[in-house]
Amino acid sequence: MKTGILSNFKGDLLGGITAGVIALPLAIAFGVSSGLGAAAGIYGSIIVGMLASIFGGTPTQITGPTGPLTVVIASVIALHSNNPNLIFAAIFLSGLFQIVLGIFKVGKLVNFIPYPVISGFMSGIGAIIILLQINPFLGLEFSGTPVEGLLHALKSLGNSDINSIIIAVLTLAIVFFTPKKIAKIIPPPLIALILGTLAAIVFNFDVKTIGEIPSGFPAFTFPSFKLSEIEIIIPIALTLAVVGSIDTLLTSLVADSLTKTKHKSDKELIGQGIGNMTGALFGGLVSCGAMMRTAVNIKSGGRTKLSGIIHSFFLILAIIFLAPAVSKIPLAVLAGILIKVGIGIIDYKFLRLLKAAPRNDLLVMLLVFLITIFDDLILAVGVGVILSSILFAANVARQTDIKVVGLSDYADENYIDEDLKNHTMIMHIDGTLFFGSASLIAARIDDVLDNKTVIIDCSNIKSMDISAVFALEDLVLTLKGKNVRVIIIFNNRNVAVSSLKLGLRKLISRKDITFSTEQALSSVQN
Repeated sequence: MKTGILSNFKGDLLGGITAGVIALPLAIAFGVSSGLGAAAGIYGSIIVGMLASIFGGTPTQITGPTGPLTVVIASVIALHSNNPNLIFAAIFLSGLFQIVLGIFKVGKLVNFIPYPVISGFMSGIGAIIILLQINPFLGLEFSGTPVEGLLHALKSLGNSDINSIIIAVLTLAIVFFTPKKIAKIIPPPLIALILGTLAAIVFNFDVKTIGEIPSGFPAFTFPSFKLSEIEIIIPIALTLAVVGSIDTLLTSLVADSLTKTKHKSDKELIGQGIGNMTGALFGGLVSCGAMMRTAVNIKSGGRTKLSGIIHSFFLILAIIFLAPAVSKIPLAVLAGILIKVGIGIIDYKFLRLLKAAPRNDLLVMLLVFLITIFDDLILAVGVGVILSSILFAANVARQTDIKVVGLSDYADENYIDEDLKNHTMIMHIDGTLFFGSASLIAARIDDVLDNKTVIIDCSNIKSMDISAVFALEDLVLTLKGKNVRVIIIFNNRNVAVSSLKLGLRKLISRKDITFSTEQALSSVQN
């Protein structure tokens, strides 16, 4: 059985061409929406798409401009529209950061991002894309934040262009209501692109269009920038690297589920980084793994890296032979296509479960959603992950139980002196003892101070971090200071070894370290 790059040629050919057909209108739309132009979107799809396929770790991944990255670039363009070199320098550096992330094997960490964070982030991105397209939909010119764009559209409704609205509504109707039988043959975005453009030409609508795009290969240009601008470039590059990496690896997980294979996260990040660094040198828009294009590639038969390479070659042929036609595409058509993309990105799976969702998860999702729209994408993810961690820690801490019982109530051990039995307490600690629950130990010290012996039962502790070990040491020191004998029960030897190495062995004798309740009770009398 052949397993090389040509082992699935027919499937890869069909998958690559189909993905390329879908990628063409999206690359143009995202390029225009970003502010860098249609050519940047196409070059990004071609260059980053090809190199990411060759060097990446997800064979079926199709790479190109996506909503989240386009939103970041659009927000930067709004502030630095007169300095494209700064933008491409940031894209170049973002690729370098992705390579570093791959080398240091950070890729697997995407598995630890809580679902409510991803849900809020993706729904926020979807909302931003929709808000950014309202003005082009109405035939209005605007450059600014999504919320400012909405306010501008509301204020300028009277100046809307009816022809643009007709074209945009036609586009939406096509992308939403194209019969499935036809959609399987020709992607609805491509149908909308063709029919919307033809309608504008046939009816002689005076609407804003993409304008001329280069029909040849872009020139090599190393983005120059001033040293003083590095403080601006680095945060942008980090944002692009993190957002692109998260989007890519989430798409890789989807590819795994569809192909029943396992991608290589760190290799994928390195491939994406090589692609974005090279793309920036040729004026390409920053790109990452594209979920819809990847899924279409797989469902059409794509299984190896060849499908992604064929996708890029298809786009090369498209701009060589179709550049004049592409220049006549109305912006309202792209607005309609991107509104459909934005609607598709919103996480309806989570939204349908809002009433039943845990309150903490709902809080995290809404907070990430709002920060994504009103502030910053990376800040949104960072806040979401931190808040999720805190809420998770608080929940685990609540599950940690500490009970204090007297030995006289606990067991009828006749061999233990009655006075000693009446002055011996057992502290049962059950659950995960960590920084979030360590304070529970200090809260129970007063319950055991007035005794001759205290047995600390750690046999049901599943794990301990250093904060918990130090809290346990403080308890032992406090009891020793009151001349109280301390006996500790460990059941998990890993927990015991870790605790003793971190300093507990200096505070308690070997005979007072036991590994069962029976041993501890026997030690009380000795």
